[in-house]
Amino acid sequence: MNYWLLKSEPGTYSWRDLKAQPEGIDMWDGVRNYQARNFLRAMKINDLAFFYHSVVKPQAIMGIVRIVAEAYPDPTQWDPRSPYYDPAGSPENPRWVAVDVQYVRDLLPPITREELKAVPALSRMVLLQKGNRLSVQPVTENEWRIILSLRGLSHPR
Repeated sequence: MNYWLLKSEPGTYSWRDLKAQPEGIDMWDGVRNYQARNFLRAMKINDLAFFYHSVVKPQAIMGIVRIVAEAYPDPTQWDPRSPYYDPAGSPENPRWVAVDVQYVRDLLPPITREELKAVPALSRMVLLQKGNRLSVQPVTENEWRIILSLRGLSHPR
């Protein structure tokens, strides 16, 4: 199993938006960075990810999601009405992918970026590296366990 962190601006797509979907399942689309896209391609069914609210105060991990569908062509790349439209791609040669995620649980209270930065063992975490803006990032198993321990949680099954 691999672990990930998915960033979203709550004004674009929030934790509440995901939880409101039927069965808590929705498409994670709109990724337009090649490195982040490659991380989406690496995701497998049952991998787990933190759902992170960015560009708000405080920035925070809101909860946990499970990958329930592996990478497939992101349909927004072909929709001229979508802010994620990319005329360079085609159905024969898709440039961008999406995955489906499912709500697993809330982290209460949410774990803030400041709280993460205060843990020396997380100092190498991709999220906390200066200048890192990737919306999809790997999380090591050790980082995953440390973050869960901040709320007295063990690994969700």
